[in-house]
Amino acid sequence: MLRGEEPHMFQLRAVAIILSAALCSGAAALFAQQQAAEAPAAARPFYSRPAVAALNGAVTTGHPISSSAGLQMLLKGGNAFDAAVAVGAIAGLGEPEMNGIGGNGFMTIFEKKTGKVHSVSMAGAAPKALKLAEMTPETLNAGMKAGIVPGNLGGYLMLLDRLGTMSIAEVFAPAIQYAEQGYPIDQMLAQSIARGSKNLARYPTTAKLFLPNGQPLKAGELFKNADYASTLRKLVDAEQQALAQKRTRSQAIAAAFNRFYKGDIAQEFERFFNENGGLLTAADLAAYQPQWTEPLKTAYRGYEVYSNPSTSRGGFEVLMQASLVERFDLASFGSGSAQATHAMIEAIKVAKSDIYRYVADPAFTTVPAAGLLARPYLAERSRLIDMQQAGPYPDPGAPEGRATTSASKGGAFPENYDAEQHTTSFSIVDKAGNAIGVTPTLGGLFGNNVVVGNTGLLLNNGMRLGSTSPYPDNVNYVGAGKVPILNNSPIIVLKNGKLAFVFGTPGGETIGQTQFQVLVNLIDFQLPVQQAIEAPRFSLDADPNFYKPGSAIEVSIEGRMPDTTINALKAMGHKVRVLPGWGSIGHMQTIKIDPVTGAITAGGDPRRTGYAVGY
Repeated sequence: MLRGEEPHMFQLRAVAIILSAALCSGAAALFAQQQAAEAPAAARPFYSRPAVAALNGAVTTGHPISSSAGLQMLLKGGNAFDAAVAVGAIAGLGEPEMNGIGGNGFMTIFEKKTGKVHSVSMAGAAPKALKLAEMTPETLNAGMKAGIVPGNLGGYLMLLDRLGTMSIAEVFAPAIQYAEQGYPIDQMLAQSIARGSKNLARYPTTAKLFLPNGQPLKAGELFKNADYASTLRKLVDAEQQALAQKRTRSQAIAAAFNRFYKGDIAQEFERFFNENGGLLTAADLAAYQPQWTEPLKTAYRGYEVYSNPSTSRGGFEVLMQASLVERFDLASFGSGSAQATHAMIEAIKVAKSDIYRYVADPAFTTVPAAGLLARPYLAERSRLIDMQQAGPYPDPGAPEGRATTSASKGGAFPENYDAEQHTTSFSIVDKAGNAIGVTPTLGGLFGNNVVVGNTGLLLNNGMRLGSTSPYPDNVNYVGAGKVPILNNSPIIVLKNGKLAFVFGTPGGETIGQTQFQVLVNLIDFQLPVQQAIEAPRFSLDADPNFYKPGSAIEVSIEGRMPDTTINALKAMGHKVRVLPGWGSIGHMQTIKIDPVTGAITAGGDPRRTGYAVGY
């Protein structure tokens, strides 16, 4: 510590040095990780990195610069919610192909003071000008007509207003600095830019960011986004001007919200899309409000598990799947066993058959949330699980409260579609015991692929097939003003009212599946945090899709799973595809709270660039 230096400044300086070293060695570390992923399973160490122990707070995110920003807020005296907004603002720089404030997402929040868990939907709607007759799978997926209303920025500002303690200026400072000065990108982002370069090159505003001089940015080169920094500065200016006029803190945050959704930034959206054949208007943005609601809840083996309701399907998945397997003694089967894996695979099938039939935007249909989570209903559905053999992808059940739906106006889209989606997730706990899990997304690779005018923002391509149904008679068929379904669903777990775990993952179709497996790892198998994250995973895919009963199910399994388990699953009738090494199924960020000591243990997923820090 330097003479006269405050302790918290010393901590900040130390963290900055450590994380700078981590970033500079990032490309080499990722290269080594990729090499290791190709090694035989027996040659791999079980842990790729240590868990992070802390007493005062922990941040685990998808990228080191995001974890750094969150930890800076905690060290400056901010709480978990301040830190979450700082992470949300900078995450679009560390992982711009996956998320940003122009995307959409969900938050699950534990408020220590009240003991309550909250859900926040940051999901924007499809443009009101959408005309289905003019849309194709290609225009739904990318381009000027593909973007939906940006939800994340509004959700972050609502969180800061209701539960945060810091100013917009403070929490946006790290993102503004990185956006203006740049940072050396890692191998994973460089590969994503190269993979998406053909689409990115179609739009000058996008090419300017990711293809300077016509060539994709390479690992180690600086990524800057001056327009994004300008957008953030406009929001800070709106706040500071309101405070200078003696407005309250809430009014100052509202001024920033209004500048984005109803002011000159919204007008820039309208100008850009109007001039380039897009659909979004200033009126679409003005109609948006994030939704602060009651979470979904279920009991599982003495724990209370919370996640997000519709328009997320992932929360239903995790909670339903847990209830469907609760009658089985998974702990006696053992972690990685064929019996436990088979039971979970079958539970995923049953849950998805219901969810893909009934879950959609509640403004357009009645979602039978209570019926889907009802214990008697799930006990009945659990009888579909035969522990001796793989079952078919079943017809949906008949939960209480289901609605009768009629066909939408529009034709059917192709049944098969690209299920690849791009998302990140982060989890934070502070010294007061508050916790938050956030899973923001752009949907597909670089979302709609179009940077909006001079805002520096990419949008979620939420109308793409997969996030919407190809069938007009399905409740999740695309529609003007309708919020498409996300799988994003960070999890909060309590034990006797006390915080036990917070975790979340990206992974598109696999989000609910991955979170279910980690829940079982933590509770049934009682694995340590990092082991629960790194344990071999599996995921299900459906041909042609999960909307259609009877679809053929394929189970992808990371090759580190025991051969005896893989062979036994095949013998049960499962169609199995073995993935090399780590398989890149999800990217879990997990924090555990010790019920006796209150010690915090955080883990980051090595399948991407996850990084946990604490103090």
